[in-house]
Amino acid sequence: MNDEAKRKQLRKYKAFATGLFLLMTVLFIATTLLQKNVESHWVGYVRAFSEAAMVGALADWFAVTALFRHPLGLPIPHTNLIENSKQKLGDNLGSFVVSNFLSPQNIRPYIMKLKISGFVGEWLAKEKNQDILIKNLSDIVLDILNKLDDNAVSLFISKKVQEMTDDIKLNKIVGNGISYIIEKNDHQRIVTNLSSQIKNYILENDEMIKERVKKGSYTFIPSFVDNKIADKIANGLSDFFREIEEDPKHEIRGLITQKIQEFSVDLKEDPKWDEEFKNIKNDLLKGDKLNEYSNDIWISIKNTLKSELQEEESSLKKYISKNLNEFSENLKTDENLQNKIDEWIRVTAYKYILRNTHQFGNLISSTVGNWQGKELSEKLELEVGKDLQFIRVNGTLVGGLVGLIIYTIAHFFL
Repeated sequence: MNDEAKRKQLRKYKAFATGLFLLMTVLFIATTLLQKNVESHWVGYVRAFSEAAMVGALADWFAVTALFRHPLGLPIPHTNLIENSKQKLGDNLGSFVVSNFLSPQNIRPYIMKLKISGFVGEWLAKEKNQDILIKNLSDIVLDILNKLDDNAVSLFISKKVQEMTDDIKLNKIVGNGISYIIEKNDHQRIVTNLSSQIKNYILENDEMIKERVKKGSYTFIPSFVDNKIADKIANGLSDFFREIEEDPKHEIRGLITQKIQEFSVDLKEDPKWDEEFKNIKNDLLKGDKLNEYSNDIWISIKNTLKSELQEEESSLKKYISKNLNEFSENLKTDENLQNKIDEWIRVTAYKYILRNTHQFGNLISSTVGNWQGKELSEKLELEVGKDLQFIRVNGTLVGGLVGLIIYTIAHFFL
């Protein structure tokens, strides 16, 4: 029911209570005049009833009116109670709600009934809901991206990169990386591949080897001798690298491993390498260059995200939709996941409500306290005024009955 309907209802019941008072007034006047001319017992009873009813009606009218305003506009003490005591009313109402509705024993039964996972799983399973969710998320992210200051973001990225790299020892990172590769024995694949490439290169370029041998040979040595020597050299070298390629325990492999390990230790411990990598880092991450890199990175990320979020069938949206389908299916079928999520929600909600109960009380208190006094009186009168008019009606009738009883007792016994 809206406020206008409540006002009409309140006016109706006010008119009824006031009409009953006026009826008693008319009865009292009529019976008073009639009593002077008619000697009948019933007139006295009616007069006594109407007289007491008028008093009861006026008393309850005063009491009801005093709650919301000054009766007849007169500043009588202890009237207009709502407006004068709005802050106390707000404080008491806030304390009442917190004590009686937000106590642990009252909250716990409702919290224990919470079962959100199943509802969320069913909701997410519907394609229409997924589309709504993805669209709303896309709109939010796009709005954020459009409002972000590109310069501020790129400077932020640049600053964070600078902070991270200031304490980074690149020589140690590279050295540890090499040590890790050796521990995993992954460098052997590189040795094998290089041996194979060198072997194949020698076999494919035997003519070049012959030319080199002839060029460095004495002029008196016959060509066929030079060719024989070149063949021996080529075959020897190719066989040597074939052995390295095929034999995982070849002594050259061990020697290479040893040298790489020594280089790794040297990288981590020799100050010259620390200085070398610092110079490399400073050359690459100078202020202007770093800002330029950061700006390029941010603009690239931003444009990619905007493009993905604006396209209806983008890869990002398909990926999100796929994961939403998987998540909703898990929520519907995985009882263990359901229990974990629901338990987390219950515990979180319970702790949050208990930790912030005073905030609810403060909210009620400040809201009521900040209302204009007249506005608060009007709001409360609209809500309870109808029922208060029945107090006036009851006061009229009860007052009349009490007056009738008193009159009867006085007439017969005094």
